[in-house]
Amino acid sequence: MSPTLPEKETLTSLIRRVLAEPRDEALLERVAGRFTATSSARILERAQDIACAIRDSGLERGDRVALVSHDCVDWIACDFATFFAGCVVVPIYPTQALDQVDYILRHCEAKLLFVDRVATLERIESATRSIATIVVFDSDGPGSLRAFETRGAAIRADHSELPQAYEREAAPDDLAVLIYTSGTTGDPKGVMLSHDNIAFDAQSTVEYGLSSITANDDVLSVLPFSHIYEHTMVYIYLVARVRYFICHDPDELMTDLREVRPAGVTCVPRIFDRVVAGIKGQAMKAGGLQGRLVPWALAVGREYMRAKTFGPPPSASLSLSYAVARRLVIERVRERLGIDRIKYFMSGSAALHIDSALTFLALGTPIMQGYGLTETSPVISVNSVPVNRYGTVGKPIPGVEVRIADDGEILTRGRHVMLGYYHDAEATAAAIEDGWFHTGDVGHVDSDGFLLITDRKKEVFKTSTGKWVSPARVESSIKRSVFVSQVLVVGDNRPFPIALVCPNWDLLRVELTLPDDPPADLAEREDVDAFLRHEMEKRTHDLASYERVRRVVVVAREFSVESGELSPAMKVKRRVVEQRYAAQIEFAYQRDPAPQRAHAS
Repeated sequence: MSPTLPEKETLTSLIRRVLAEPRDEALLERVAGRFTATSSARILERAQDIACAIRDSGLERGDRVALVSHDCVDWIACDFATFFAGCVVVPIYPTQALDQVDYILRHCEAKLLFVDRVATLERIESATRSIATIVVFDSDGPGSLRAFETRGAAIRADHSELPQAYEREAAPDDLAVLIYTSGTTGDPKGVMLSHDNIAFDAQSTVEYGLSSITANDDVLSVLPFSHIYEHTMVYIYLVARVRYFICHDPDELMTDLREVRPAGVTCVPRIFDRVVAGIKGQAMKAGGLQGRLVPWALAVGREYMRAKTFGPPPSASLSLSYAVARRLVIERVRERLGIDRIKYFMSGSAALHIDSALTFLALGTPIMQGYGLTETSPVISVNSVPVNRYGTVGKPIPGVEVRIADDGEILTRGRHVMLGYYHDAEATAAAIEDGWFHTGDVGHVDSDGFLLITDRKKEVFKTSTGKWVSPARVESSIKRSVFVSQVLVVGDNRPFPIALVCPNWDLLRVELTLPDDPPADLAEREDVDAFLRHEMEKRTHDLASYERVRRVVVVAREFSVESGELSPAMKVKRRVVEQRYAAQIEFAYQRDPAPQRAHAS
């Protein structure tokens, strides 16, 4: 029997419907160090007040409102309010490169700008054109959100019908969110998402992927609302009627996990990798029995879950070892991390290595991997707690079609597919053909309907020996090393792949007993070179011979958004990094046998 798909509606209709149920603790965030709740009634009231102030500022239906802020309740209130005012939300990362901020604001012609704090405004002021209205969350005075909201409240007190009147101007297929792609290969493209795109995707995802979550469960948000993944999660959790805890900063994640002890968390693979590296790193620093016991327990747990998941069944000795590991290490780690009540982690945005997934499964916390793009609102497919097939990104959510093109590219069709690219008919025509969106990813569907992603079509390269290599596959293997913070694999038209590695210097210092010198000096050491070469060999030994990394370029510092090497979504800009380190890459291929060290340029 086919599932019943949600009726078409605007986001304002969805918001009103789910917030109509009184809940004292709908949203929670830290205020003065303590989690403070906002009720469903209060967030609705705030959205209506801000909506009145938006329209009173001279904006009309369809005008663009830019939102530049870290995660907070104010962000959500202004997001909702923009829809209530009949306008379009343009989310921008507060860490976005200034030239891209300038491009986005000019391209979308924003008429109002919300920013989280004065420091954010000062950072982007040089890039902003003249915008009639700028509102700052964490501020006082006439330009503050408090003053703006107070003005809207006064207007609504005299004209209570205004928010509903503004809402009636919008239709489900109207533009709601204009969100710009990360721009890893050029200027960002404005992805046009309708009210129905997001409302449909959120409700369909809840029905299939989050059937195990129940009303009033505690969930924790750590990803930026400016990313379509977490932006849609706002609506997913709204529909699920959970208690939604907001982590203001990823650096506060571990503290928030221990305090909230949530039932669910949405993450990206980078976070999972760092948590595992952190557990091992703390044990290594402690040394002694703990330094040996914790890595052993995690390895035993991973191999036990590999046998349970993929077979053959675990042996008696492995089962006994896992029982000991649970008693001595794993239960304590679960409590210390604050994941002892977790029903699931949801992972998306990038490939998750199976080792990371199985390590968390050994900790008693399943990871449901999903798949999607900004252009698909974003969820295309997702695993669920009852049916979670590791190594796949799940089945398409209800109402979403997926097919594989002759060249292996994944195509998708349905109400989740964007309206198109803003002011770019040529790019839209290239991406959508007969309703089918071309994802640019390569994969296949197994006999049970689960989707597997194998490559990124544009990133796969061919070595000079004629072999095709997926860098994402090789990088995923390398990231299993706790000594690797970031990695980029290159090798187009070269005899073999090499890796640019940003080491985890803290752990390398412990492992190699290095002095407390700056990374730029440590990168010159031959023992660092030799150790990282060995790590690359160890992590890629199970790949095909032509996929294995033969040389290493040691990068002294991490790639960053500020340096232009990472997109705001934390994806490496391959073209930028390859150009920046072109000389070191060339030297690494010519050099024999030691790898080349690279300094920040």
